Amino acid sequence: MNNLPIYISLVFVVATIVTIGFFYKAAHNSQIVLLIIFAWVIIQTLLGLKLFYTVTNSAPPRIMLLVVPPLLTIIILFATAKGRTFIDSLDIKYLTILHVIRILVEIVLLWLSINKAVPQLMTFEGRNFDILAGITAPLIWYFGSVKNKFNKRVILTWNFICLGLLLNIVVNAFLSAPTSIQQFAFDQPNIAILYFPFNLLPAVVVPLVLLSHLAAIRQLLSKEK
Repeated sequence: MNNLPIYISLVFVVATIVTIGFFYKAAHNSQIVLLIIFAWVIIQTLLGLKLFYTVTNSAPPRIMLLVVPPLLTIIILFATAKGRTFIDSLDIKYLTILHVIRILVEIVLLWLSINKAVPQLMTFEGRNFDILAGITAPLIWYFGSVKNKFNKRVILTWNFICLGLLLNIVVNAFLSAPTSIQQFAFDQPNIAILYFPFNLLPAVVVPLVLLSHLAAIRQLLSKEK
């Protein structure tokens, strides 16, 4: 990964910081939330720099450490009363505009594909249509949250569709990684997530995007009742 142009890593780091910033604002500038995310970023940064994830023949795959803790955290939030209270307190305006970051992420993935760090199927030239969520996010934010021109069902439908787009690329990315369960892209595996800073994509950016969709969906469904 040392031969990658430096701008790819820099743009991705910016994308990660902006994602965290939007979620921080959605959580009403909660210092506790920021501290938890920052601690997780530090842990994953150290693991990435130590090349922990480049050992790909372990069982279970080490990349599980990228996604399992965030997923467990999301499950706990939805399964506990305090967690649901936190979810319902999040500002849906910031949860919506956060998704604009997916444009930058898709550009980074394209650059990584050109530089043989991820397979083409992970880009919008392949099976990844996640950029549509990023392009439409400002429209949903402005006409849905600012101008109130879209009713709740429109915003809810958008969240479900974009959640599907996210899950599509997550599955393809996971099954393209060079592990014992790899199913796709054997000629060019998804090696970028094995290295810092790109390990922060499945460890930080994707979980925050996922939680933003799930929190918004819960809030919107509650308002439908």
